[in-house]
Amino acid sequence: MQELVSQRSNVSHTRIERVASPTPYTVAALMCTYRGARYIERQLETIAAQTYPHWRLFVSDDGSDDETLEILQRFRDNGNQHRVFIFNGPRCGFARNFFSLIARPEVHADFYAFTDQDDEWHPSKLERAIEQLRRLPSDAPVLYGSRSELVDQDGKRLGFSHRCRRPSGFANALVQNIVSGNTMVLNHNALELIRAAGTDVDVSAHDWWAYLLITGSGGLMVYDPYPTVRYRQHLDNLYGSNVSYSAMARRIRKLLAGDFRDWNARNLAALRARRALLHQDNQRLLDLFDASRSGSVTQRLFWLVRAGLYRQTLLGQLGLLFAAAARRL
Repeated sequence: MQELVSQRSNVSHTRIERVASPTPYTVAALMCTYRGARYIERQLETIAAQTYPHWRLFVSDDGSDDETLEILQRFRDNGNQHRVFIFNGPRCGFARNFFSLIARPEVHADFYAFTDQDDEWHPSKLERAIEQLRRLPSDAPVLYGSRSELVDQDGKRLGFSHRCRRPSGFANALVQNIVSGNTMVLNHNALELIRAAGTDVDVSAHDWWAYLLITGSGGLMVYDPYPTVRYRQHLDNLYGSNVSYSAMARRIRKLLAGDFRDWNARNLAALRARRALLHQDNQRLLDLFDASRSGSVTQRLFWLVRAGLYRQTLLGQLGLLFAAAARRL
């Protein structure tokens, strides 16, 4: 596959200019649910209010015992019978539920948007993503992601996710996932790549896996600095933001406890097993990252620097070097 150079989005906070298209692009919104009754109705409202109307919603419910399914069925029956599809999940956790959903043959569109059950979409979320994705090569895997507005469980604004200022790419993806999955929109080639990699993959997170696999194959990650999602932070979140000092402290504790090393080990094992899907240059990066996780302190730091792996901030980069020195990489 021809290697593509990662590009940074030039999108500002102004509305994107619409370009007429003879055939509307279809979007499949992919949602995994489990006990989401408290917030899901609001999320469904924001999906229905999108300025881009050509969407369908595919939901995989993992055994909810609250009113989640009733809310989904009411939404479907309220004029959405031909655009909302609800399936039973495998009941093996979120990641398995997500991969089971994308493996379904019924899930087919031009673009695919990941969504959580408790977020709120900006009205132009799909429009912004598609206007950028449609201009890029359709024969290569392309991933769009954006910043998030962070809110608490009551919808009160907490701030915004960090703005990424360094380029996206595999050298970054190996050590960091820069956008939340709930902001991601993929073209069809990108979803087919994830399917080809296997839906039984054991990785730390499905969104990080998408970033790794797409950039590793030579595909393109497009970053939009405009926040397209209100990302709800609450106790049930599996992965929250690391913007606050308390959240960063939790990340440091996880680093020292070896969680970061465990995440990397799972991601690397999955990538090694699918090495043939990676671009040749990125296969070499993978080998260098492997080398930076063993040997003496000097050897680990040498191979990390030689690989050119990087995180988006200076503090994050210093943490990466510390992780390598402390055998927590």
